[in-house]
Amino acid sequence: MGEKVSWKCAVIIMAVMLALSCCEEPSEGESYEELQWKKNKACDEIYVVGEGETLQTISEKCGDPFIVEHNPHIHDPDDVFPGLLIKVTPFNYI
Repeated sequence: MGEKVSWKCAVIIMAVMLALSCCEEPSEGESYEELQWKKNKACDEIYVVGEGETLQTISEKCGDPFIVEHNPHIHDPDDVFPGLLIKVTPFNYI
Protein backbone atom coordinates (compact mmCIF):
# COMPACT_ATOMS: atom_id res chain seq x y z
CA MET A 1 0.00 0.00 0.00
CA GLY A 2 2.78 2.42 0.92
CA GLU A 3 4.47 1.77 -2.39
CA LYS A 4 1.30 2.72 -4.32
CA VAL A 5 1.02 6.00 -2.39
CA SER A 6 4.67 6.84 -3.08
CA TRP A 7 4.22 6.08 -6.78
CA LYS A 8 1.11 8.30 -7.00
CA CYS A 9 2.89 11.14 -5.20
CA ALA A 10 5.83 10.88 -7.60
CA VAL A 11 3.51 11.01 -10.62
CA ILE A 12 1.64 14.02 -9.22
CA ILE A 13 4.87 15.88 -8.47
CA MET A 14 6.20 15.20 -11.98
CA ALA A 15 2.92 16.41 -13.54
CA VAL A 16 3.02 19.65 -11.54
CA MET A 17 6.67 20.25 -12.46
CA LEU A 18 5.92 19.66 -16.14
CA ALA A 19 2.94 22.03 -16.06
CA LEU A 20 4.95 24.77 -14.34
CA SER A 21 7.86 24.47 -16.76
CA CYS A 22 5.59 25.60 -19.62
CA CYS A 23 4.70 28.94 -18.02
CA GLU A 24 6.44 32.16 -19.07
CA GLU A 25 8.30 33.72 -16.19
CA PRO A 26 9.52 37.29 -15.83
CA SER A 27 13.26 37.79 -16.09
CA GLU A 28 15.34 38.10 -12.95
CA GLY A 29 14.32 41.16 -10.93
CA GLU A 30 11.13 41.66 -12.94
CA SER A 31 7.73 40.95 -11.42
CA TYR A 32 4.73 39.50 -13.26
CA GLU A 33 2.96 42.88 -12.98
CA GLU A 34 5.92 44.64 -14.63
CA LEU A 35 5.88 42.12 -17.47
CA GLN A 36 2.15 42.69 -18.08
CA TRP A 37 2.60 46.48 -17.88
CA LYS A 38 5.30 46.36 -20.57
CA LYS A 39 3.02 44.35 -22.86
CA ASN A 40 0.11 46.78 -22.41
CA LYS A 41 2.12 50.01 -22.37
CA ALA A 42 1.10 52.55 -24.98
CA CYS A 43 3.87 53.93 -27.17
CA ASP A 44 5.05 57.52 -26.99
CA GLU A 45 4.01 59.84 -29.82
CA ILE A 46 7.62 59.88 -31.06
CA TYR A 47 8.94 56.32 -31.28
CA VAL A 48 12.57 55.27 -31.73
CA VAL A 49 12.91 52.13 -33.85
CA GLY A 50 14.84 49.38 -32.08
CA GLU A 51 17.03 46.55 -33.36
CA GLY A 52 15.06 43.97 -35.33
CA GLU A 53 11.82 45.96 -35.42
CA THR A 54 9.73 46.44 -38.55
CA LEU A 55 6.87 48.82 -39.26
CA GLN A 56 4.55 45.82 -38.93
CA THR A 57 5.76 44.92 -35.43
CA ILE A 58 5.71 48.56 -34.32
CA SER A 59 2.19 48.97 -35.74
CA GLU A 60 0.99 45.94 -33.77
CA LYS A 61 2.80 47.00 -30.60
CA CYS A 62 1.58 50.60 -30.68
CA GLY A 63 -1.85 50.15 -32.24
CA ASP A 64 -1.19 52.42 -35.23
CA PRO A 65 -2.11 50.84 -38.58
CA PHE A 66 -1.28 54.09 -40.44
CA ILE A 67 2.39 54.57 -39.55
CA VAL A 68 3.48 55.03 -43.18
CA GLU A 69 0.81 57.68 -43.81
CA HIS A 70 1.86 59.62 -40.67
CA ASN A 71 5.55 59.55 -41.61
CA PRO A 72 6.16 61.00 -45.10
CA HIS A 73 9.94 60.75 -44.55
CA ILE A 74 9.65 56.95 -44.83
CA HIS A 75 9.85 56.34 -48.58
CA ASP A 76 10.30 52.55 -48.37
CA PRO A 77 8.38 50.75 -45.57
CA ASP A 78 10.94 47.92 -45.70
CA ASP A 79 13.83 50.31 -45.08
CA VAL A 80 13.60 51.09 -41.36
CA PHE A 81 16.64 50.97 -39.11
CA PRO A 82 17.49 51.25 -35.41
CA GLY A 83 17.40 54.86 -34.25
CA LEU A 84 14.88 56.02 -36.87
CA LEU A 85 12.31 58.39 -35.33
CA ILE A 86 8.70 57.86 -36.32
CA LYS A 87 5.41 59.46 -35.32
CA VAL A 88 2.92 57.06 -33.74
CA THR A 89 -0.78 57.84 -33.42
CA PRO A 90 -2.70 54.97 -31.77
CA PHE A 91 -5.89 54.20 -33.67
CA ASN A 92 -9.05 54.09 -31.55
CA TYR A 93 -11.59 51.53 -32.71
CA ILE A 94 -15.09 52.85 -32.06
